[in-house]
Amino acid sequence: MSFVSPPTKHWSVVELLHETVKNPNIHVRGKHSYYSNAWTGSFENSVVRYLYGDEYSLKAWESQWPVDQLHIGDYVCIGAEAVILMGGNHTHRTDWFSLYPFPDVILDAYKGKGDTVIADGAWIGMRAMLMPGITVGEGAIIASGSIVTKDVAPYTIVAGNPATVVRSRFPAPVVETLLGLGIYNWDQK
Repeated sequence: MSFVSPPTKHWSVVELLHETVKNPNIHVRGKHSYYSNAWTGSFENSVVRYLYGDEYSLKAWESQWPVDQLHIGDYVCIGAEAVILMGGNHTHRTDWFSLYPFPDVILDAYKGKGDTVIADGAWIGMRAMLMPGITVGEGAIIASGSIVTKDVAPYTIVAGNPATVVRSRFPAPVVETLLGLGIYNWDQK
């Protein structure tokens, strides 16, 4: 596993995701996104939670239903003990009389939530939780301990349970300009 100690002493050890992620359902763009695992395990073992658990999700396997994908942009910062829930509704149907995933109906019980996307430059605070199928926009900030149940607009700060908008990081015209510039697609040179 590849860990980097940043040059400043106030940072914890970080795991560069492009070097460590092996799960075929997790797609990391670029080489700058990291997980700050100050006292927890690796990103795949500690943060991403699939329906079938680590043994299945760490390698290619034949799923009974479509597997939701996790897309992580470049320059994404993920704080310690964050959780990204994957795997749809985890076979708990809220529109059925019983929420229990009985074996004889388990194939019908699963409902995917769609892919989860964390766009470039987003910051996921420590112990935040992302529910399945959401999109965190470019440059968005998820406050520590927040539970995100809906999409977060680019350059927006959200906090709480459920997460609600605190404010935009910049005025709307600046956000439009930043998105139009596509700064995360610029050549690194």
